[in-house]
Formats: sequence, C-alpha cells, structure tokens
Amino acid sequence: MTKMYREQDVNREVFEGKTLAVLGYGSQGRAHALNLRESGFQVRLGLRPEGRSWKKAQADGWEPLPPGEAVVGADLVAILVPDMAQAALYQDYVAPNLKPGAALLFAHGFNVHFKHIQPPKEADVIMVAPKSPGDLVRRQYQQGRGVPCLIAVDQDAGGQAFDRALAYADGLGGTKAGVLQTTFAEETETDLFGEQAVLCGGVTELIRYGYETLVEAGYQPEAAYFECLHELKLIVDLIYEGGFTKMHEFVSETAKYGDLTRGPRVVDASVKANMKEVLTEIQNGTFANEWREENDQGLPHYNKLLNEDLEHPIEQVGKELRSAMAWLKPQMEGAK
Repeated sequence: MTKMYREQDVNREVFEGKTLAVLGYGSQGRAHALNLRESGFQVRLGLRPEGRSWKKAQADGWEPLPPGEAVVGADLVAILVPDMAQAALYQDYVAPNLKPGAALLFAHGFNVHFKHIQPPKEADVIMVAPKSPGDLVRRQYQQGRGVPCLIAVDQDAGGQAFDRALAYADGLGGTKAGVLQTTFAEETETDLFGEQAVLCGGVTELIRYGYETLVEAGYQPEAAYFECLHELKLIVDLIYEGGFTKMHEFVSETAKYGDLTRGPRVVDASVKANMKEVLTEIQNGTFANEWREENDQGLPHYNKLLNEDLEHPIEQVGKELRSAMAWLKPQMEGAK
C-alpha cells in the first residue's frame, strides 16, 4: 500500500518565521490563501490591482499587493493563476523578484512539466494539488476536515523541498484526509488524461450520443434528457461514495444485467485504443503545444467548439426542465 502522509509526519518548523506569497485568488487561490492564514502561516496576497479579485480579497480581510511586490522577500511563492497565464506571470513578476533559495509552488504540474516555466536551479520547485475544487477545499477546512492532496518535488535545492510541500499541504488541511507523494509528470499526465478521456470529454460525449440516439429514434427530448443526463448524478454519487460495489448494490438487477452485458458493447476496445492515443499526445507534449498555440492565436477553435457544445439541443431542454426543480435553485444561485 502506498504511504499516505498524515499530520504526525509534518515538520511545521520549515515555515516558522517565513513568508508565503500566494499569487491568484480564483477557486484554488482563495482557498489556499485563507486556509494557510487561518493555519497560522504568514501569508501575503499578490494580485493585479485592476483585476476582478482585488475587491473580493479586500472583502476577505486582505491587503493585496501587486504580484511583483508580493514576491519580493517571500520564502515561498505559490503560483495559482490559470495554466495559460502562469508563464507570463512568472516571467514578468516572479523571476525578477524571486528570493534566492525560495520555493516555487504549483497546484498543477503543467507548466513545469512541459517546460513553459523553467525555474532557477537554486529554487525549490514543489507541487501541492488538492483533489477537489477550491470551494470544497475551503469548506472542508472550515469544518475541521480536509481533502486529499498530491505533493511532488521537481527540484530540491536546499534539502527541505519535501518538508515544505508537506507542511503546505498540512496548512490546507490535506493531512487530515491523507497526502500522497507523486511526481510532476504523473500528476500532470494523469490529470489531463482524466479530464479529456473520462471526466469531461468522455462523459459529455457519452451523454450527447445517448441523448441524440433516443431523440433520433422518436422519443421525447425530455425523456431522453432524464435518462441520459439527469439520472447520471444518481449513479455518479453511488460510485463516488462506494465504488462499483455500491453502485451494483443499489441499482436494480435489470440495470446490473444491462450494465454487464451491453456496456462493453457501447464502450468497447476501440474506446480504450482511442484513450491510449489521447494519453500518448499528452505524454509527448502534443496536447500542451496545441493548447499553447490555440491561446496564442486568440482561441478561435476553442470558442467554436465551446459554442457548439453550449448550443446543443440538450442544453435548452435541460434549462427548461431544471427551472422546475426547486432543489437545484440554491445551488444554481450560489454558482453565479
């Protein structure tokens, strides 16, 4: 069994009297900054003065600084802005102001692994990646719990990189749930693969094709929506809570027989072969280069595909049906 690090494994002295700079105040940035501050760390926040997060940070009790000022003198700099903004932020504000011997921390290994950011050799380069959205990282911490975290060390310049990563994860609450050591390569490649092949790309395409198959066969769009999208949450929740075992325990025998005999016909060996191609493109940098070029060109292909997704008939049907689901309204209002 792979070792999971817990609270008793943490060397909290590595950050005593040290200053941590958090750059970014989005989903992860806000959760990291607030959790670390409430864990007793000395935290300063670096944001663009004209950015939309500046006032939000002030409302949370921060006195934010421009990014370059926040980096000056900091013993650890957490770069928590979106992937495609990180390289420019690093080049313009972090690299010119980084204290010798400071640690650079990321919540995702993308830019370091694909060498869009190349830190100096004298810097520790570490990663702490909570395995949940930032909002859940924050809520679990406030309830005295935590979410599991991955940690990794890409460069250990001073012999304390691992201890720094683990102590940071502890400050987020991660050691209460368990911290797993990985590498930048493993975290980056598995994360991208999961998003593309299963969690986002795979699931949405499966929903789309299921819906279209029923509607094209003459069934009502509303019925197709319920069967191919709405009820997905019921199954995902069961799997999330107890794996395939709990799902099989709570669905009908008819559903289980259909699962076991028809599922492999829909998602067959050709799907796995396609997944392997997707993984290869992640591993060899094809996807990273393509995504960077797309951003450099102003996202034309991305926007076209996104609009096609958002304009699919299932979206209109779903919007109308969800408007009558009273239990969804508090969640929908909170997501705005």
